[in-house]
Amino acid sequence: MNWQLVPQQFVTGVLNGGIIAIIALGIVLIYRSSEVFNFSHGQLVMLGAFLTWWFAGANEDGKEIFNLPLWAAIPLAIAVMAGLGLVIERLALRPMTGQPLLAIILMTLGLAQFLDGATAIVFGIEPKNNFPAPFSPSDVISIPFPGAFNDTIILKQALLATFVVAIVAALALILASHQMFRLQGGSIALVFFAINFAFLNSCLPRTLSEAAP
Repeated sequence: MNWQLVPQQFVTGVLNGGIIAIIALGIVLIYRSSEVFNFSHGQLVMLGAFLTWWFAGANEDGKEIFNLPLWAAIPLAIAVMAGLGLVIERLALRPMTGQPLLAIILMTLGLAQFLDGATAIVFGIEPKNNFPAPFSPSDVISIPFPGAFNDTIILKQALLATFVVAIVAALALILASHQMFRLQGGSIALVFFAINFAFLNSCLPRTLSEAAP
């Protein structure tokens, strides 16, 4: 094992991990609030990336509908995905209230397959090599580090910026979720208990609730 490569690989792994962490945070929030693992979460993240690419000009072949700068394409994609999430909740998940837990899980699996197919039809399956980025892959930051390869750790500016944005977004999401689930004079644990109890009650067979005195 070449120990000189360890510092570089460690830093790169931490930066990549920050991006994965914010995706995982969304999965955890959904699971803690509903006790259901959303198997279509990854497909929704993928669709958000494709929408950002589309709003930013797509292939830029003269046939594009939008050709927005990246700072405008990202908020627009977020707004569209928020609307799509509301539509999915109203039309796909809410009608499943009162159904067995397995049925709800299968619904998210079916939704994942639908999003995969729809994305492939609309945006194609070819790799997108012209995704807009504020940094070039050649833009790097060199940090002196004795013992590393060439005594230097190289950080890609694009990866570093993505890590910073992911951490800031994760902190904002945690604070927003805490405020959303907070009651005046209450505790967040009590709110989560109420949510879990309500969801459990909705998943019980209707016959049990009808038979209760």
